[in-house]
Amino acid sequence: MKRWRDSTFAIPGVLAMLGAVGLFAALLGDGGWDALAWIGLGLPALLGFWPLLPRKARGRR
Repeated sequence: MKRWRDSTFAIPGVLAMLGAVGLFAALLGDGGWDALAWIGLGLPALLGFWPLLPRKARGRR
C-alpha cells in the first residue's frame, strides 16, 4: 500500500483545500470565521516558506 507522502498530489491537494476553506471562511463573516480564514490562508503560506529557512533554523537532525 502506498503511503500518503508518496503521492504526487496529496500535500498540494491538502494545501489547496486549506486555502479554499480559508477563502470561503473570509467571505462568510466575522468572529470565528475570521480565525478560520487566518488559519486556512496562513498555514499554507508558512509551509511555503519552510524550504527557504536555513537548515539550522529547521531543527537539528
